Amino acid sequence: MKKLFSVFLIALFAFANAQDGKETANRFFYELTFKPKKDSAKLDKVITILDITDKNRSIYQDYTIISQDSIMKVEIEAMKKAGIMKDLSKSLKAPKITSKVYKFYPGMKIQYVDKVANGFTPTTIGYSEDLKFNWNILGDKQKIGEYNAQKATTEFGGRTWTAWFSTDIPFQDGPYKFYGLPGLIVKIEDADKNYSWILQGNKKVKDYTELSYADNLMNVSAKVNELSREKFEKTFSDFKKDPFASVRPMMTQEMMSKSIPGMDGTIGDMMKKQEKHYKEFYNSNDNPIEKVQASSAQKKK
Repeated sequence: MKKLFSVFLIALFAFANAQDGKETANRFFYELTFKPKKDSAKLDKVITILDITDKNRSIYQDYTIISQDSIMKVEIEAMKKAGIMKDLSKSLKAPKITSKVYKFYPGMKIQYVDKVANGFTPTTIGYSEDLKFNWNILGDKQKIGEYNAQKATTEFGGRTWTAWFSTDIPFQDGPYKFYGLPGLIVKIEDADKNYSWILQGNKKVKDYTELSYADNLMNVSAKVNELSREKFEKTFSDFKKDPFASVRPMMTQEMMSKSIPGMDGTIGDMMKKQEKHYKEFYNSNDNPIEKVQASSAQKKK
């Protein structure tokens, strides 16, 4: 999925700032290859990360925005100094995934979160679930990258998955919601190869902060508005249909007609452009990881 809030909106909130608590983390880089459209053979790729922190949790997310933190900081500082806006979409890549998946150790409660607009402030919404993957560990072994790995299979979200895990890495975790094998999952893909993750590397992150520089600029909070999964799906579906529903009532005609220093067009022009981008993006992805919600057999008792 793509960036939830455009670099245009990030720039609007560039004078706000917030800091997240520091910790350390083991960061695992996974290359995700996926098929956005059900009826298309076209594949897309993105680097995602699984950060296993020293505070008994892991966080899985797109690496795109975090990888551009230093560039973002330089650009924003330059805008502050010049006093004008700049279209950062020309110098920054947009992420393909906006959601995050948290797992809380040792019980491995899973929390899935994403952001929606709440007026001019992004709001983080999410749902929690207790999943238990029914893994079938097989005798097959092979080398995945530099790691000795063993094969396992499971059913989840309406798909059949094959995973390779390595006891060389002492974390019973993996990308997205996957976990529960006696070692880190270094590769996992569904039978039809709609989604495939492969571990590409890892490093230790000191002074780890969960939120990106862009999140901090926009006053995005790590606090989650917890909903039922059904309410979450409804709220996010409504947002995708009309991304500016909560912003529009706050915009007067005078505000919409104001020009933006350093950028072409008015605030109204920029909103129309961004709304078009949102809808084009959401319409470009109709092949979710989970085709159906987890079965009762996968819910922890």
